[in-house]
Amino acid sequence: MELDATFWSLVGLILFLALIVYLKVPGQVSKSLDDRADKIRDELEEARRLREEAQELLAEYQLKRKQAESEAEEVISAARHEAELLAKEATEKTKEFVTRRTAMAEQKIAQAEAQAIEDVKASAVDIAVSAAEKIIDAKLTGAAADKLVTKSIAEVKAKLN
Repeated sequence: MELDATFWSLVGLILFLALIVYLKVPGQVSKSLDDRADKIRDELEEARRLREEAQELLAEYQLKRKQAESEAEEVISAARHEAELLAKEATEKTKEFVTRRTAMAEQKIAQAEAQAIEDVKASAVDIAVSAAEKIIDAKLTGAAADKLVTKSIAEVKAKLN
């Protein structure tokens, strides 16, 4: 029986496998694979936890954004309302101002008219007195003038007392 290369390959393989089993390599490989599987499982669990936290944060920020938008809309609405009130108030004040100014102008016009009428009457009286003086000077002379002056003085005294 000749021992050929195949036989020695088989013997080498069996010795190699026995050595691997003796050194507990399959257990170490199995342990290494189990450790790696545990590590991957932990990483997956951490990733799932981080994803859940991210989703919670996203939901929280979306809620805050919606609240901020609603607050902004309320502020805008209040500002519009206040602007409308201010515009109405300004319009009313302007109308009141115009009414007062118109009344003051009408009052000043009425006063000016009254003053003009008084001035015209005073001028008419002055002109009439001046004309009467000229007429009286021209027509009355001597005793008739003295008599008229005496009579006029008596009338003025009677009216003053």
